[in-house]
Amino acid sequence: MKDSFFSGSFGGDLTRIAADTRLECKICWWVYDPAHGDETRQIGPGTAFAALPWDWSCPTCSGSKDDFMVLEKE
Repeated sequence: MKDSFFSGSFGGDLTRIAADTRLECKICWWVYDPAHGDETRQIGPGTAFAALPWDWSCPTCSGSKDDFMVLEKE
């Protein structure tokens, strides 16, 4: 877990985010939406970000899970 936090970060602590939270890659801006999952990596709809496999990465730029920021609910 990271020691520093910035706006939108969860600091690598997956317990800080809800199951329906959408997150955005800070490298390429791809959005992980649990309602849609990740078809590229065969992650089904309804899969929370915290439930993604430890080795999951952004399907667009291969950024790690720690490279994602929490998006505010609309």
